[in-house]
Amino acid sequence: MTPWQPLTKAEQLSEIVRESAEQPVIIFKHSTTCSISAMAKSKIERQWTDAGLDSTKLYYLDLLSYRPISQEMAQQFNVQHESPQLLLIQDGECTFHASHNGIRLSDVKQKVK
Repeated sequence: MTPWQPLTKAEQLSEIVRESAEQPVIIFKHSTTCSISAMAKSKIERQWTDAGLDSTKLYYLDLLSYRPISQEMAQQFNVQHESPQLLLIQDGECTFHASHNGIRLSDVKQKVK
């Protein structure tokens, strides 16, 4: 089972920055009406068990319900907004991001410190 943590409040971004000092944090931005986004989410869920990212916290952002959080993330982590999009946060910074069909947990695993 994929350990999704809902990201529903902008204040959680400060918490994510703090957590990322202790462990890597992944944020997955998902548009619930987009088939490409649904495929990316499904791929993450299928790969999670074997990805070797058990020490990584995984957040899920519903873009349609919480668009302002995505915009704040783009500014805070200096990444262009895309959907679907995966961000790897380590030591308070986005150290890797991917979007659309480029989202692969194997790539994330290679970037985890």
